[in-house]
Amino acid sequence: MTVRTTAPVSAVRLKTADGAFVAGVLRIPSGGAATVVSIMHPREDVTHHPLVDAMLESGVAVWTQGTRSVNNDVRLLHEQALLDVAAGQAFLEEQHFDARVTLGHSGGATLFAFYQQQAALSPEHRLTSAPDGTATDLASARMPVPHGAVFMAPHPGQGVLLQRVIDPSVIDESDPFSTDPDLDPYNSANGFRPAPEPSRYSPEFVERYRAAQVARVRRLDAVAADVVAAAQRARQEASATKDVGQRRRSLVPSVMVVHRTDADLRSVDLSLDPNRRPYGSLFGRRPDLGNFGFPGFCRITTPSAWLSTWSATTSRANFVANAPGVSSPTLLVELTGDQACFPSDAARMYGALGASDKVHVQVAGTHFGGPIAPGEPTGTELAAAQITRWLRDRFDMAG
Repeated sequence: MTVRTTAPVSAVRLKTADGAFVAGVLRIPSGGAATVVSIMHPREDVTHHPLVDAMLESGVAVWTQGTRSVNNDVRLLHEQALLDVAAGQAFLEEQHFDARVTLGHSGGATLFAFYQQQAALSPEHRLTSAPDGTATDLASARMPVPHGAVFMAPHPGQGVLLQRVIDPSVIDESDPFSTDPDLDPYNSANGFRPAPEPSRYSPEFVERYRAAQVARVRRLDAVAADVVAAAQRARQEASATKDVGQRRRSLVPSVMVVHRTDADLRSVDLSLDPNRRPYGSLFGRRPDLGNFGFPGFCRITTPSAWLSTWSATTSRANFVANAPGVSSPTLLVELTGDQACFPSDAARMYGALGASDKVHVQVAGTHFGGPIAPGEPTGTELAAAQITRWLRDRFDMAG
């Protein structure tokens, strides 16, 4: 069936199963569309994602949606974000498209993998709370399973990704300059060389470094867990005693500042997990400087969001862990110059996918869809061609 509308672009406000409000934009080609592609990200506004026009030109409708934490992820709970996804998928189901296909780019890929894993479960087996104890009743939500899934430049999950980029040489979490020189990734004694000369780290240093990254994340886990436990005790005491002071204490927000999160060794040592990526990180050409600046993952967060989104230990938004629950026909698009999804990642992700109909393609491009080199086609253009071909092979594109 072809869905037609007198309004080719519709701005929509939706209420989630737990009473929050989210917004999205539905675009339908002038001739109508039988298939709709959904683009979401847990933290970013994707209204003008670079794939929107390409998908419309291919003949599909496009739904772009934000979560309740768009552009402000300080309190982002991925379990709540699943309720946001569910509201959008339920809305699209009501529009009577023949097929709904999710398209997750970067963190959007992990979000949609998590969603499909939970949506495929019977309601009584779905999650009932976030890691901090916040109720997230997925059982009562309508969670339509998508008919297809596209993952473009998927990263392994915010928590796994942060553990790879966090600087383990930080000694004191309250001092951004405190450094253990034996673990400093930007210390020449450890193999670092000033840009643009590539660095070379020994296998022994890489092993120690990665173990220390895990250790720092575990220390931050303990900080977050202590704060969450204290707030829970204050709420319980306030409830038992009706003490207003205790109630106030339970409501005071706690914020974690996480220093130096632009320190993946692979950003400056291109011999580690090699691909065609340029020197530098997702945040710039000089991670040795940017590591001390504001850009970077999880620079400011709450303990609750840390446990749900940013901790590799406790976050459930883990692509490989959720991929077996993705049963819809699936396309994984690997960007050969990616700085967040490396070849070994793409192979593990693809291997973990539960779909019997799955395809893995590689296109030249950087993580955000830029060209590998000046004058070359962009990664977005090359990915769009692959996605369009895959969609046409499986879904009705007639307008």
